Amino acid sequence: MAVLAKNSENRLLANMPPGAFTAVAPFLQPLSLKPRQRLEFSNRPVETAIFLERGLASVVLTGMWPRRKAAEIAVIGREGMTGLALALGFDRSSYDVIIQVEGRGLGIAADELRRAMAQSPALSAWLKRYAYTFTLQVGCTALANAHGTIEERLARSLLMAQDRTDGPDLPLTHELLALMLGVRRSGVTIALHQLVTYGLIAIARGTITILDRNGLELSAHGLYGTPESLFTCTVPGIRHEPESGH
Repeated sequence: MAVLAKNSENRLLANMPPGAFTAVAPFLQPLSLKPRQRLEFSNRPVETAIFLERGLASVVLTGMWPRRKAAEIAVIGREGMTGLALALGFDRSSYDVIIQVEGRGLGIAADELRRAMAQSPALSAWLKRYAYTFTLQVGCTALANAHGTIEERLARSLLMAQDRTDGPDLPLTHELLALMLGVRRSGVTIALHQLVTYGLIAIARGTITILDRNGLELSAHGLYGTPESLFTCTVPGIRHEPESGH
């Protein structure tokens, strides 16, 4: 049964122009998203595009044989969608998309999305606009990995995770953060404790609590903010307002 989603928690859907939303809405189906679930496989056809409402997905790029090294290049949450290859006219993904924090979303089959885009120039333009902000996020990740310290990159990752979840509590483990940053767990542990020392976060088992978002943004030293400001214009509502008194 189709889902009426104009009030969806997914920002991309909730802020669609009326014509674009009308084209896609009849085909949306609710989906549960479980940790470690793969939504896309590298070099395989994309079968479904998913507009996340809750949860967090990692976009992971893997090098060619024989190195086969993998790194997270972006994250997707309620601001966006998986299946961007479809929005850009391709049928195959260039990367893996893996759920890291469980949630839910609204999915649409690849053929149905193609037909909806063909019938609605407004939908096609809207999704391509999001695709541009996604590529900017990928570029900023490359910049952070090339020039940022682990502490700066960790601050950026925590801010990006909070943008896509509710409240200050993030269900992120040391192992997951190590995967997100592409570093050893010991390096993540040291960086986390440094942020604790600054009074920016608190750590409990399986949860990191952001205490001072403004301070965390300063700790990112310019590595956070560029795609986020564009997301704010393109898909209103992604960013959290700073906590009072911080």
